[in-house]
Amino acid sequence: MCGIVGYVGNRRAAPILLEGLKRLEYRGYDSAGVAVLNDGISIVRKKGRVSALKEAEGMGGTIGIGHTRWATHGAPSEQNAHPHLYGRFAVVHNGIIENYLALKEECLHRGETFSSETDSEVIAHLLNYSYRGDVLAALRETTARLKGSFALAVLCRDEPDRLFLAREKSPLVVGRGEDGTYAASDVPAIAEKCDKIYSLSDGELAVLDRKEIKFFDRVGTIEKRELAIDRSADIPQLCGFSHYMRKEMEEIPAAIANSLIDFATDFRFSAFCEVLCQTKYMDIVACGTAYHSGIAAKHAVEKLARVPVSVHIASEYRYGDPIVKPATLVLAVSQSGETADTLAAAELAKSRGAYVAAVTNAPYSSLTRIADFVLETGAGREIAVAATKSFNAQLAILYSIAVASARAKGKDVLFDSLRPLPALAEQVVSKIGDAEALSADLVRARSVYFIGRGADYCAALEGSLKLKEISYLPSEGYPAGELKHGTLALIERGTPVVAVVTQRATAEKTMNAVSEVCARGASVLLVSSFPELARRKEIAHFIPIPKCEECFSPILSVIPLQALAYFTSLARGNDPDKPRNLAKSVTVE
Repeated sequence: MCGIVGYVGNRRAAPILLEGLKRLEYRGYDSAGVAVLNDGISIVRKKGRVSALKEAEGMGGTIGIGHTRWATHGAPSEQNAHPHLYGRFAVVHNGIIENYLALKEECLHRGETFSSETDSEVIAHLLNYSYRGDVLAALRETTARLKGSFALAVLCRDEPDRLFLAREKSPLVVGRGEDGTYAASDVPAIAEKCDKIYSLSDGELAVLDRKEIKFFDRVGTIEKRELAIDRSADIPQLCGFSHYMRKEMEEIPAAIANSLIDFATDFRFSAFCEVLCQTKYMDIVACGTAYHSGIAAKHAVEKLARVPVSVHIASEYRYGDPIVKPATLVLAVSQSGETADTLAAAELAKSRGAYVAAVTNAPYSSLTRIADFVLETGAGREIAVAATKSFNAQLAILYSIAVASARAKGKDVLFDSLRPLPALAEQVVSKIGDAEALSADLVRARSVYFIGRGADYCAALEGSLKLKEISYLPSEGYPAGELKHGTLALIERGTPVVAVVTQRATAEKTMNAVSEVCARGASVLLVSSFPELARRKEIAHFIPIPKCEECFSPILSVIPLQALAYFTSLARGNDPDKPRNLAKSVTVE
């Protein structure tokens, strides 16, 4: 979940490293640091964000590594920040070393001392111990002993013109440009500077000098294929908005339009349509927001295609010994394509005979290399940690699959039911600002509850998650009918309850739950496509949304919930783009 950059070339490394780290700050911002090799290895590390590294700007040297940290082992502090230096080596690491305690004990037994609480520092110790004049050999020997996940960038005092890299279950890319060679944990950090970009696979190493990149596996040298990267899409701008999250909500209609797929008319998906024809069961594996999109997809697929769908939290699926029936299609959903638990779940499903399709916003990611088929969302790059447009884009693809599945099963369901969604989303987005006044009810709340039934429950789950992520308010999403089975005890005078009502068949049932919470003093905000419900005396505030095919409604109803979370975050003095303790790409367990 950390961000890594590296450079070796003809220019001063420090400014390049700092620029790359700023582009990767969404991956971790507990602390940051850089190391530059110039008559020895110099290191600057600070707790906090990349902006704290101002004293590093003047560092000399044309080779270096940098890191933004999301803490796993050891609290956020300057002491625990990367790079870690021991002996001849400086190391930055993304991932988790599961056997670090045993390795550390071994180092301590040799009389070595440690300066941090991290698992990562042990790597520098092992490199120094294994080094006998050949850095690549020492790196091979060291990585062979590590259990867990890692992307490593390594400097050695004896190699002033070479940068060493290794990858195992954690993303790492390299590139070559006019002024040198580059490394990073994500393409955006280096895309603008490189003519050619490559991705390392698990078990691979690379050595960079000023002009070329050499690739190795555990045996010898290998050749790599260049990635096809749209560099123009990797240069985000705020375009006058105060925050990326606000800008990205405005981009939701375009993200939906770019993600809808008419499988019946697009020949690129003919092979996938054949799979849908043969599919008897569907499993969806995902985490966080992507998991909620999977729950929404379940409602749509089962209603339209009558194909049974199971939705699994990927971290539970991978350790749950899942039963994968014949003719099962597994949809692995991940915005980044690097979510560690989702990758492991997809690999497990594939090993048990499932056909795996990836739904991701990153076409060059690890998930795309695992999957049998890739369905790329059209959200464009998303910077804010809390997902907005990427969620709506995932829904657009998953709803497209629902329609295609229905047609594959001979149902009379047309893609035309999806075509109005971008324009309808535009209507909702145009009124995002209305949520600002409503956030006042939430700012001082002890807890907030989101309720709904069926597809509305999916929107409630995601709305609750958004509020937790960026406002830090305790919040839960519940099926409206479950309140009586325990949760109603938490409702007291003034408790905000957000009710989502777009399903005609269950509207009155949900309104019964609204009456129950109001009887106990709750203040109810209703998000609904039924304006007549706003006249009910129980409703304190009302946000209307347009009607669409009911099973697709979360793609619209979630938008005001995202906006409510955004404005509540601002009212509480938080940075909605960079919530505490969270990172955009969850590359560790």
